Formats: sequence, structure tokens, C-alpha cells
Amino acid sequence: MALSEQELLAKVPTGLYINGKWTEGHGEAPISVEDPSTGKILLQISNANAMDGLAALTAADEAQARWAKTPPRERGEILRRTFELVRARSEEFAMLISLEMGKPIAEARGEVTYGNEFLRWFSEEAVRITGRFGSNPEGTGNMLVAQRPVGPAFAITPWNFPLAMATRKIGPAIAAGCTMVVKPAELTPLTTLLLVATLEEAGLPAGVVNVITTSTSAATSGPIIADPRLRKITFTGSTQVGRKLLEQSAQQILRTSMELGGNAPFLVFEDADLDAAVDGAMLAKLRNIGQACTAANRFIVQESVAEEFGNRLAERMSKLVLGRGVDPATTIGPVINEKARENMQRLVDTTVAEGGSVVTGGASGDGDGYFFQPTVLTNVKPGSTILQEEIFGPIAPIVRFKTEAEAVSLANDTVYGLVSYAFTQDLKRGMRLVESLDTGMTGLNTGLVSNAAAPFGGVKQSGMGREGGLEGINEYLETKYVMIPTSDY
Repeated sequence: MALSEQELLAKVPTGLYINGKWTEGHGEAPISVEDPSTGKILLQISNANAMDGLAALTAADEAQARWAKTPPRERGEILRRTFELVRARSEEFAMLISLEMGKPIAEARGEVTYGNEFLRWFSEEAVRITGRFGSNPEGTGNMLVAQRPVGPAFAITPWNFPLAMATRKIGPAIAAGCTMVVKPAELTPLTTLLLVATLEEAGLPAGVVNVITTSTSAATSGPIIADPRLRKITFTGSTQVGRKLLEQSAQQILRTSMELGGNAPFLVFEDADLDAAVDGAMLAKLRNIGQACTAANRFIVQESVAEEFGNRLAERMSKLVLGRGVDPATTIGPVINEKARENMQRLVDTTVAEGGSVVTGGASGDGDGYFFQPTVLTNVKPGSTILQEEIFGPIAPIVRFKTEAEAVSLANDTVYGLVSYAFTQDLKRGMRLVESLDTGMTGLNTGLVSNAAAPFGGVKQSGMGREGGLEGINEYLETKYVMIPTSDY
């Protein structure tokens, strides 16, 4: 029997999770977690300060040696049991994601499936950490190369994928033998709190994962990052914040993984299957209401098909139903808060002032929540303000190109390099684009690239390191080399 909203919220822990215990934080006031569909408060939760953050790090540090020695199979089994529990309660997790983040329930279910796959994937990777042994080139000794856990890690997760961004960091850390402190976003912490309660139920020992929620992120995180016991920081969020964290991390020479901002180009060539291109655009633009670092940000369309593509996309977007995420009739939810909605209006107004045209949308939606109409903008000129910024909302600006070289130049004209999308039926062109688009990931004739088995990450100011795939666990391992002279045995 499905839980009501109030019954579900009653299951969510509201404290900090430190050393296997739920405790109250010492911040000045509780954190109010809001439903962006209504503007109303869902729950009030504990607020951590710097003292709480250091207590969480102490718990992680004291558990590190013991956890590193835990057999890989046991670490993997804990992740697998958590995967099974999340799958059994998938509807509860989906509803909670929809409540605190606003995304439609069908899409929230998709996030549960996607995010949970990181637990299953890394449960299998825990027993596949390898090294090597062999003679050195001179024949004077043998080289032993092993992988061992980096040590206590600090994970800072964003608000837009409350489950997936947590599992994508927690999964490989547990598998590798690392303990960690997790700080979920102030706007959407509830899913992470429910997840860690599920990890506890699955048998995760005290101190391995500690969770702090705080409204004073910089003041609480600063002492943790400056503490010599910390050995790694992993962050998903804006490039601006990532840059500051890198500066702080440099003082302790921390291992860092940074998944930062994006400005994804979506290229459509005149030979593209336009039906597939529009389908891909709907996925790439509107996943998570456009509030994703992988969201298509700039639609770069060959001039011979630009009008038709724009009209088809506008027709599809105009039929979306704005509403509260938990309502099954809703096909697009609100942006996260009033600041985000105001930014959407600013971007539309600025684009129109710079010569662009609104085909559909362009204004706030009705209701008490932070709704903004799905919007298509055409006649957008190269160099326009909207092409330089990460939109993070349901706005699709279309700029035209004539030649492949011009398309690539427009696509690469950004400091970011997370993901790109390209639609063409010319295989040779497709392979040229794979080589020439300066991004860490490319979707060729698809609007969806994310997969737990694939390495996720970007280049340039979109970050460093990879999450997921075979590469994901390596971010939590360091290499130990041992020289064994053959003359000694």
C-alpha cells in the first residue's frame, strides 16, 4: 500500500548522522526544506556547524583503518543489500525526490533506477580492485603494484539529483574502502538522509558514512577541508564554487574530483532524422526540468532545417503540463526556487532585447510554486548572453549555422566542456564530430548519455576526474609500488 506524503515524510530522519548515530546539530536554527511546487515547508531538519563537521570527520577518520581492512566482498555485499532495499522502496524514494526537488513523479522514478544502479555497479567493482606483479626491465627485481583506499573523503552533492548524485559518490567510496563525510545540498537533503538510513539498515558500520546538513556551507566545510585527516574531496556543482574548493584543497594537496558547470551544445545537421533530433532534444533539454549539468544549453541547427526543427520542438514543449511533481498528470515541474525563476525571465528578456524571438513560452507559469513555461527562442545571434551562460531551466535557444566547421566553432566557443550532442546520419561526419567536439562526453544521435557503467565527467572548466564506470572507483584509490630485489630470495 502506497504511503501518503505525511507518512513518507515521517520516515525521513531529521538529524545529523555521525558515527552511526542520529544527533542534533549545533547550528543556529533548523533548516526548512521547501516543496518548490507549492513554496510550503515539507520538514525542518538539523543544522550543522563547524564543530559538527569536524565531529563527522573524526568519526570517518577513526573508522578508516578498520573499513580499509574489511574484505572487498563484504563491502560489496553491503552495497548490494542497499541496492535491493532501495529497489524495494523505489516508490518512496521517487515520491520524496519529487516532493523536495519538484520533478515529475515519472522522472523521479527514473532517477531512482539510475541512481540505484551506482550501488549495484560498485558492489560488483569492490571485488575487482587489481594490481600487478612482474620483473623490472633490468631483471634485478620484481615490481609489486597495488591499489589502496585514498582515505577519508568529503563529498558535497548538488540539489538537482538528490539520490543519483549521492550514490555516484558513496558507492565507489564504500567499494574502495574509503570512509566519508557527505554534505547534501541545503535545498534537497531529505533523500540523502533516507538513503543513509537505508545503508545503516543494510549493515554499514558506524563511521563509514557520515552525513551533515547545514545552512552555512562555507563555514562548516572550511575546517573539514583544512584538516590534515581529510584526504579527498569530491564535489558536484558550479564552476565558481568548484574553483574555490580547489584553492582550499591545494593547502592539504587533497585528491579532488570536480564535476562542474556545463554549456552543452546540441548540433542538428540538415541530414539528421528530425523526428529523432526532436525526441533527443526533449530528453537533453528537459530532463530534470532543464536543471542538469548535462542539459542541452545551445541548439546549433543548420539553417536549412532550423525553422522546421524549431517549430517541431516548440510544438512538443508547448504541450507539456506544468504542475506539482507528484501529480501523475504533470509532465514538467517547477524550477528549484524563486531566484531560479527570476533568472529564467532575465535570460528570455535579455535574448529578446538582443534580437531573439519567442516561439513558445517565455513567462512564469501559474500557481504558488516556482513555475516557468517551457520556452523556445529563435533568431538567437552568436555571442548572445544566453549562449554564454548555463541556463539550468526549460529554455531552448536556437542559433543557426551554415557549415560543419562553423557548427564546431560555435559548439566549442565556451569555457565549459562537459557534454555535447550531435544529430547526423552521415557516419563519417559523426566520427569527425566525436573527435572535434571539445567535451568529455558526446551523445551521437541520442539525447541521453548517463549510465552507471560509463565514465561521467568533462574537460576545461567543467571539471576533472570521472564518476561511474571502471574509472569511478579509481578516484578513491591510490597506487602503492613496492620494489623486491631478486637477489634477496
